Order: sequence, then C-alpha cells, then structure tokens
Amino acid sequence: MTAVSEQGGRLAGPLSTSVGNLCHRLQSQVSARTAAGFAEVMRRLAAPLQVAVAGRIKSGKSTLVNALIGRRVAPTDVGECTRLVTRFQYGTVDRVEVVFNDGHKQVLPFGPDGMIPAELGVDIERVSHLEAYLTNAVLQSMTVIDTPGLGSLDAASVSRTEELLGAARGRHSKEDGDADEDGTDELDDTSRNAVAGAEAVLYVVTQGVRADDQQALAAFTAATASREAGPVNAIAVLNKADTITPESVEGSDGEVWKAATLLAERQAATLKPRVADVLPVIGLLAESAESGGFTSSDADALRQLSELDDATLETMLISADIFTSWECDVPSGIRLRLLEKLDLYGIRSAIDAIRADPQITAGALRRTLLDRSGLEAVRARLATVFAARADGIKAAAALASVTALAHASGDPAERQRVHDAIEVLLAKPEAHQLRLLEALTLVASGAVDMPEDLADEVLRVGSNADVGAILGMPGRPREELAAQALERAGWWRSFASFGATPAQSRVAHVVHRAYFLLWQSLRDTAAAQ
Repeated sequence: MTAVSEQGGRLAGPLSTSVGNLCHRLQSQVSARTAAGFAEVMRRLAAPLQVAVAGRIKSGKSTLVNALIGRRVAPTDVGECTRLVTRFQYGTVDRVEVVFNDGHKQVLPFGPDGMIPAELGVDIERVSHLEAYLTNAVLQSMTVIDTPGLGSLDAASVSRTEELLGAARGRHSKEDGDADEDGTDELDDTSRNAVAGAEAVLYVVTQGVRADDQQALAAFTAATASREAGPVNAIAVLNKADTITPESVEGSDGEVWKAATLLAERQAATLKPRVADVLPVIGLLAESAESGGFTSSDADALRQLSELDDATLETMLISADIFTSWECDVPSGIRLRLLEKLDLYGIRSAIDAIRADPQITAGALRRTLLDRSGLEAVRARLATVFAARADGIKAAAALASVTALAHASGDPAERQRVHDAIEVLLAKPEAHQLRLLEALTLVASGAVDMPEDLADEVLRVGSNADVGAILGMPGRPREELAAQALERAGWWRSFASFGATPAQSRVAHVVHRAYFLLWQSLRDTAAAQ
C-alpha cells in the first residue's frame, strides 16, 4: 500500500500495516460507499500522526504551534485565520491552500513576514479550513492541526473546531448518489465523520481548569470514530506559566517555575484520566527562542539592561508599563520589542544569565531561554506518548473508523463481515497492543468500573512504552523486572477468574497477557545475552 501524502507517507509500523491490509481485503466485500471510506482510512494510515492543538480562546495555541514547528508561521493575533482550522504538514514547496466548503482549493503564498496572511481575500464563510505545507523536518512525522479556540468570538469558529474534534457532523458533502471524479461513491456525512478528525490531541490550558476544558476533552471522544481522549492519545500543557503568581500556589517558595510545576501537577490530577500529563510551558518564550525571533540585536539590548543597577532594574521589571516607560539608555521601542518577544519573565531570565556569564554569546543566550520555556520537556513527552506509540494510536483509530463505517452502511451482513475480520485480526499475538489500548480506553472512560488501584495499574501498563515505567519499577535490573512481570501476570489471571465482573474480567485477561508477553520478552532478551 502506498501513501498519497507529499512526504511519501510510510506506515507507522506493523499494526498499521495489518489494519491497512484488512481494509484492502475487505474493499471487494463491501458496498462502494464503504469501500471508499476504507480507501480514506488507508490514506490516513499512510500519513503522519495527526495531532490537534486545542484549547480555549487566548490560551496561546498558535504561539505554541509556532514553537513546536520551529517557525513563526501561524498567526497569533485575532484575524480571519485564527477563526479557521489550519493543518500544518510536510510539503516539498512552502505554500498555503485555502480549502473551500465545496472542495475546491486556492493556493496562496506566505506573507512577506513568512506567516500565513492575516487576511485571505476570500469569503471566509465559504472556507472549510487551511492547509499549510512546509519543508520542515518536524512535520515529516507529525501533522500539527491548529484549531480556533473553544469559546471563540463566533459560533462558526467553534463549529469548525468541534467538527475537527468530531463533536459535530460534517456540514458539507455532495448529494447522496453523486460520484467524485474517479467514479467512486463520495462519502456521506456519517462516513466522512467516521474517518475525520485528529488521532491525538495536545490540549492547552492556562491557570484555571474549567468545566469547558473537561467538556472539550470529552468532545474529543469522537475525534477518531468515538475513541476516548486518554493517556494514550492526549497530553495537556499549562501555557503562560510565567504569568502565575507564586504566592498563589502553596509550596512554591516564591519561585515562578516551581509554582507552575505544582499547579500543572494539580491540573493533571483534575484532568485524569483524559490526559497522560500536564506540563508547564511558556509558549511565547519558546516561540521566540525556537523560531528565529530572538536576534543578536536583542541579546545586545539585554546586555545593556544587565548593566543597570539592581534597584533600577527591579523597579523596571515590576510591570510592562514601567519597563517600557522608564528612562534609560535602551530606547523604549527596543524595550517594547523585547517585551513582545520575551515578556518580563524572559527578560529577567536573560539578564540573570548574562550577569552569571558576561561573555555568554547570543546563541547560548537563546538556548538558555529555550531551556527556561519548558518546550523541550513538552517535546520529550510528545515523543514518549505520541511518537513512540504512533503505530498503535493510528491502528486503533483506523480500526474504530472501519467499525464506524461498517455500522453506517446499514447492512447487517456487511457489518458482521467487517466485525468478523476485525476479530480475526485482534486474535493474532502481534495485535495484542490494540487489545491493550481498547482496555485502557474502557477503563479511562469509566465504561468499565475498576477499583482505583487497579485502574491506575491499567493506565500505567497501557500508556507507557518503557518497561520500567510499565512495571512501576524504573531503573531496576532486568531480573527484578521479569519477576515482577510474571508475578503481576499471575495476579491478573487470578483476578479475571475469581472476583471480577464480566466486564472487569475482559480487561483483566488483556492486562494478564500484556504482563505475560512482557515477561517473555525480558526472558528472551536475557537468554540472547
């Protein structure tokens, strides 16, 4: 099976390949409309992991997108583009495509500043979304989807975001019975919705987790054909961490970053099990440091400011107004530019670094600011939660889409045929990870009620890639890990047979097998050495 994406789209791994082969085999056994849906599932399997960056309006989503991509390309000021869903993906030529509701496209160049034009010059009500293609290595393995904020200024923006998250049916399709240009049946709304949406979500919160944050994550349930957002496919970031008042967080000892870390831990507990983790980040600082916004001229200005006496500097850093209006040798316009790029926290961090090392170069200062932003920790978590598990995430999403397509067909025989094929696939040992992801989803969503300690263990086993983390024994010798895996395998098998409800028993059998396969792997590795 070949990809149709510009990047050549290699399948994420053996699970995606198995699901793709299943779709290919079934195409001749289902209706033309369902077969067209399977073709779209195969296309998505060959594309990079689709990660939506979502959150409330003014949470700093687009700024974070720019930082993740490493290029200031997503508009951050309120305008036409911030009301639209924008997909950033790898391309051989940098360009923007405006995709209209009727399916036709219009190509636009990036603006002189390298960003998507703030005004598109078209009727925005006729626009479905934007496709931005960039020659950017990050996007070869992950498509980043920037969404309008939930709670946006207009209902249309909210609707676009909800459609991306799968919370609403697609509004635009051809009439039933119409065919596309190559003669295959066009997907109807229900079928399109079954294969639409993101496969993972990076959810952006600020200081307070509100009810609509919980609701938004619940809306993601339908993003991959009704799979729940959970620790396998969702993480959250506490953005604008520098705006937190340390005194408002008990135990922070007056330190901004410690306060942000503690608050993020509390938010993680609140959002559990919808997300794998909540990490603090300063999106503005990350964007400036990572996308070329921080220049040697900025470093020179900060060096001048570092030479001010302590009393003057502390006074200037009390507020943005005082910082830009205070009389000093650095012109007010330059200080305003620093404020827009770094905010007061970043300025203070840079000055502290310069005072600690007066010979620090502009490049080293930029790296210091990047470290202070928390972006690297977010990237590392993305790699752990998403990149390392992309094969399982994409395969599980694809299977859910296949199931939804069969259900939407309205043909009981077709539905049973697809169901039987999926059961054969899931019975294979190599497909056990999909069973584990299914069990994790059931427990995380509350569909299967488990005692809290057992639920936590299921979440740990299903949402980690590292053996030590799976077993709750990081850094321990292989012999101890193998013994623990075998002991837990036995315990879960006993639980499945004695004392578990039927629903719990199904989950327990899956967890038992996960531990047993892990023990086999550890044993075989030891024998090979």
